[in-house]
Parts: sequence; C-alpha cells; structure tokens
Amino acid sequence: MSAQTETELETGVIKGLIVPGLPQPLLAPDQNEGWGRIRAAFEAARAELLAAKPDLILVYSTMWPSVIGHQIQADPRPKWVHVDELFHDLGSIPYEFDVDEEFAHTYCAAARARGLHARTIAYHGFPIDTGSVVALKLLTPGNEVPAAITSSNVYADRAETIVLGKAAADAVTKLGRRAVAVVVTSLSNRLFTDWIDPKDDRIHSPKDEEWNQKMLEFLADGRLEDVSQLSREIHRQVRVKKVVNFKPMWWLAAVMGQHNQYDGKVHDYAPIYGAGAAVVSLTPSLAGVGDKEYDEEDVEVYGGDRNVLVTDNDDGIPAVAPRATPAPAPAPSQAARRPAPSAKGTIETDAAPVPVGAYPHARKVGDLLFLSGVGPRRPGTGEVPGGPVRGEDGEPRDYDVEAQTRSTIANVKAILEASGASIDDVLDVTVFLIDMDRDFPTFNRIYAEELGHTGATRTTLAVTALPTPIAVELKVLAKAPGATI
Repeated sequence: MSAQTETELETGVIKGLIVPGLPQPLLAPDQNEGWGRIRAAFEAARAELLAAKPDLILVYSTMWPSVIGHQIQADPRPKWVHVDELFHDLGSIPYEFDVDEEFAHTYCAAARARGLHARTIAYHGFPIDTGSVVALKLLTPGNEVPAAITSSNVYADRAETIVLGKAAADAVTKLGRRAVAVVVTSLSNRLFTDWIDPKDDRIHSPKDEEWNQKMLEFLADGRLEDVSQLSREIHRQVRVKKVVNFKPMWWLAAVMGQHNQYDGKVHDYAPIYGAGAAVVSLTPSLAGVGDKEYDEEDVEVYGGDRNVLVTDNDDGIPAVAPRATPAPAPAPSQAARRPAPSAKGTIETDAAPVPVGAYPHARKVGDLLFLSGVGPRRPGTGEVPGGPVRGEDGEPRDYDVEAQTRSTIANVKAILEASGASIDDVLDVTVFLIDMDRDFPTFNRIYAEELGHTGATRTTLAVTALPTPIAVELKVLAKAPGATI
C-alpha cells in the first residue's frame, strides 16, 4: 500500500487482524501443508503488526465463551500451562502474557456505560482459551505488545456484539491507545467429529467452502462492513442460530469503523480439521470500496434487544427486532420450563433438576440410554449445593466441589431410575470441570466412591464455563433396561 492510500492514525485502532485459534499451526505445523502455510501467514501478520508500532493488542476470541455478559481479562501477568480440550494429544502450551490492566478496566466501564453486562477477570489460574493463547503466542511470542482479551457471549446477537465493539473503541479513544484489533475465529467453523489423518484435512462441506470464498473475496477488497452484512444471507441458507463466525466480524467492524474503507490482505487460507482457517489483515485506507448504506439497524446502547437477527418470514430473512428493554418476567414454574418431549423414547422426571433448554433428561435408543448433561442443581428449586461458582453480578465465589459432585451423581441416579436403569448400567461418562487444577482431586475421589465399581470408561475435560453457575457436569451413556450388551 502506498502512503497516499493508507490513513495515518496516531491513535485509535490502526489495524485489524483475523486469525484462526485452533492449535495446529502452533503445535503441529509440519503435519499438514496447509497448517504450515497458516503458521507462515501468522509470521507475516506478526511482521505487519510490529511494523505498525501499536501499544495494545485487543483480542476478541470466539473460543472464550461467556454465558452471563462479557468478561475481560485484567490479570496483568497471567501465567499457566494450557492444554487444548479437543486436541490435547498435540501437547501443552506454557504461556505468560503481558495484559494492559488499565485498558481492561476502562473497557469494562465503557461496556457498562453502553448498557452491557461486563466484568473483569483477574485471578491466578483463570483458564485463558486456546484461541487467545495461540494468537498471542504466534503474534507476540516475546510479549512485545501488551494485550487485552475479551470473551464472546454465546447468546449475544448482532446488536449486543456491535455495542461491545463500540465500547472497545470508546476505551481506546479515552486512553489514547494505538491498538491492533485481533479477532480469533474460523470462517466456517464445523470441525470433523471423528479423528482424521492430518494429510486428509479438507473444508467440511462444499457449501462451507463457497461461503468462505465469498468472505475472503470481500475481505481482500477491504469490505469489512459488507462481510458483516453478508451474515443475513448465510443465515438464510445455513439456518444456524449460533453465529460464531460472524460475531467477530460485527465486533471488528464496530471497533474499527462500520464501512468498507480498508486495505485488505489475505495472507493465507487452509482447512484445519474441517474448519476454514484464514489469516487476514485490514488497514484503514482512503481508497477501498467506501461506505455502505445500512439495511440493518445500527445500535449505540444495548437495551436487551437480542434476536436482532431473528427470522420472521418463510425465506428466513432476518428482521430487526424493536429496541426496547423487556419487562422482567416472573420465574417460570418447574412444569412451565420443562420442554415437551419431541421424539419417541424421551424421559422426564421431577426427581431431577429441570433442563435449562429444550431437551429431555434422557432418551432411549435401542439398547442405550443417552442422558443430557447433568449438573448439581436441586430438583424443584434450582439451588446449587455447595454454592454457585459466581454471584448474580458475575463475581467469582467460593464453592464446595464435593457437595456439587455428590449432588450431580445423585441427579444422574434419579434420571437412570426414572428410565428403569441404575448406576450399575453406566457405560461411559464425560466430565466437564471449570477448574481442573482446583477441583479434579476431590471430584476424582468422589467419583471413585460412587461410580468406580461400574467399570465405565471416562473422559474429563476442562471448560471455561457451564450454562448455569456450577463447577461440574456429567454426560452419561448407559445400558437401557433389558439390554443384553
């Protein structure tokens, strides 16, 4: 780019980067030619980033899911050893990052001022997500530039995400930072669910590849706002409500400027375990395609207006929801919250906590019983034995993982008994813990007492959060009554 076309910004968001967060380019670039190219693309983006001389790297990661509002890392020197929960076979990633604590608190205050629920996180051992770890390890391995990391709320829609981006821009302006905004995301994000040979990696489906190429075309032309708007058509065709691959585009457009005046560069693109991985840079430019007339509502202050991209016609075209804060509704009863069984073989019981979504407690298929995720909440009241892991405003609380574990297993037993089975019929268990180092020894001891005799296979995963303020959840597969397996 020539000096005549690039805008010279003394402060503000001077560049945007789109990078993948899967660990293969960091830990296994030699196992697949495409993974190696993405690693090289990261190195090119790193050189471009350092040449811009920023004093802040502002990270938005779709791999850090939050459930209640938005979380911002404020520990000035987080240090840990990370292992990816899916690709743990690739090895561990030790890290120690330099976090801009002042910016984190300013960002949080700006988000709250715009009507968002936000909080900072600053305690030793908080599990930074794979995407943020991979991005910072490859873009600033020597901590040349301090970072700020924010979560991606799993339920946030376009309106909420745009307001979060505008809050980030507010904080950058208030502190006079010279920032590079980094979004950690895949384009298409469907991973293969079975293990593959690295050399056989490919984009999951032709439709995914078609949309990836369209997004890359727009990004190469610097058409950031057009990519943000493109989400409506992709929603219409793929009919997926969890818009993981568009939240970062909405956020990036809001933090950099909702227009198409950018110089775009696609450093490389390749599949990583079926998902579309691209490294792209966007630099504010006096050239570019230019502004675009909005055909979706722009939002300055969040007013509880989720579902801005809900569909209201047979074509699935998203419509703009009214921007009004809904009146609080009374808590529904246990019966009112229970989803109606939608398929043969579903099992419901009042002896277990009501599901938090539209799914049954269990389902019988042939000789097998599949239990939905089970946590420790008490039936009827929803109370968490041992205390919740966070308060209503999102602040961390101390909790008793032994009490939560025993209650979780009691709920599993209740669902099995309602299905005509027992704890002795358990075949396989997947365990989710929000704090592996703190909780695993106690959980493992209680598990051995209650389930060790079953001989069930088990997998234990560390997760950053669960949908309710609990520390442990079990996913159980068991023999159905009368099964001969």
